[in-house]
Amino acid sequence: MSLKYTEDHEWVDVDGDIATIGISAYAVAQLGDIVFTELPDIGASFAKGDDSAVVESVKAASDVYTPVSGEITAVNTALEDTPEIVNDAPEGAGWFFKIKLSNASELGGLMDAAAYKVFCEGL
Repeated sequence: MSLKYTEDHEWVDVDGDIATIGISAYAVAQLGDIVFTELPDIGASFAKGDDSAVVESVKAASDVYTPVSGEITAVNTALEDTPEIVNDAPEGAGWFFKIKLSNASELGGLMDAAAYKVFCEGL
């Protein structure tokens, strides 16, 4: 898996014109134990930077921003009953939603894993 990251700690994994979106392990570490997620509706459209989901932890609630524009094609319904999946596998089984890309060029502004690691070390 070749993930790309945003400065807001979302990750993107692209397969064709579908991007899977979640929050990074760094974000989970900062938030603490995840206890609730609110996911977008399938069919909803978002522009890059829109808040599209909510994650709540024992410490705080935080918006999840859409790193790329497009239409929601799937949501991780497992998170409705077991949001703690995000704690155990934030960059895998804890994904939030899938979006059909409407502007693939937006992917160019995202960081690769090495750049994201450097970014987080500077925080």
